Amino acid sequence: MSAKAASPAALTWSEVVARRMVRHALDEPATDLGPVEIARALCGAHAQVLSAAELSIGRRIAGAARADVRRALWEERSLVKTFGPRGTIHLLATVDLPMWTGALSGLPSRRSSHPEGVRFTPEQTEEVIAAIGEALADSELTVDELTEAIAGRVGEWAVERTMEAFQDKWPRWRQLTSAAAHRGMLCFGADRQRKVTYTNPHRWLPGFRPAETKASLRALLTSYLYSYGPARPQHFAKWLGIPQRYAAAVFNELGDEVERVLLDSEPSWTLAGDTRTPSAPHRGVRLLPYFDAYIVAAQPREWLFPGPAAARALTPAGQAGNYPVLLLDGVVGGVWHQRRSGHRLDITVEPLRPLSKGQRRELDHEIELVGAVMEAATTVTVGTVTAGAHA
Repeated sequence: MSAKAASPAALTWSEVVARRMVRHALDEPATDLGPVEIARALCGAHAQVLSAAELSIGRRIAGAARADVRRALWEERSLVKTFGPRGTIHLLATVDLPMWTGALSGLPSRRSSHPEGVRFTPEQTEEVIAAIGEALADSELTVDELTEAIAGRVGEWAVERTMEAFQDKWPRWRQLTSAAAHRGMLCFGADRQRKVTYTNPHRWLPGFRPAETKASLRALLTSYLYSYGPARPQHFAKWLGIPQRYAAAVFNELGDEVERVLLDSEPSWTLAGDTRTPSAPHRGVRLLPYFDAYIVAAQPREWLFPGPAAARALTPAGQAGNYPVLLLDGVVGGVWHQRRSGHRLDITVEPLRPLSKGQRRELDHEIELVGAVMEAATTVTVGTVTAGAHA
């Protein structure tokens, strides 16, 4: 990491919040960006709940609706649904898939939590991942269909129902779904009624193959710092789920491409020369869905979730995203919940401090925006959210 500047630039948290809101198209919806550009700006949109990803992306584009995100995903295939950072499901820009797979496939492997007899040996892992890629090369298969195809290629040992999962037992190969995705052998296909399907990303991006790991990690860190900087290696490590020492080595690889700054007197790093901020602090009310990238990837978390926000909107372990959040002036100031019935959304918003008249008007505008993106009529109640995390 570069440390040449005798007097590092000094940035305030308020300035950084304003900059991030602009770069995330949260200051106002973008008029010149589409779903692909927004997914890239977020470094991926979390999509464990697909409707949350549709809102994450759609609310950042002027006049967009969830149908636009679905079109980019399933018809244009300019987005791909796959396993991204930390092995969690994301929507990624298809054009960036070589970088993502190059970076994620080269990360240090975590020790398997599965007991002996359930976890695979390294040799078995290679055999099963190859079988997954072959089975999906020209098909979209449900879990059951893929299980049968793997058994036919490598044997019943790969599909024994011995993997503990959600008070059930899954076939052994499913412990490798994210690893297969990171190797570029698997991504999601369109749902078949209520069943998930998988396919091979070569069908999304002809000629696709993972890029070289070291260059991919440099490119991924560059994107992360643009969207979430200033940041420190431990922030990047937390986002990717890797050891801090490994993250620090990736920072060092950038050399003079990064610059040391002081964020409210705390040493942090940004891309070299990238120290400009908006001329005024961000002011406004925003509603973000489950696991929106702005609140999951951004740090320092204790500044983004100040005071009572941490107790209300984070898990006891400090995980962000389990509650949709209300942003007040760019930081978490409450939670909210939506209940859908047909074409109607009943929304409850729980601010952690009283809203001014101006903020209440802005909240009404946000409710309208959520309804437009989710293609639903809305009602709003300002009061206590009684639904639990991830409800």
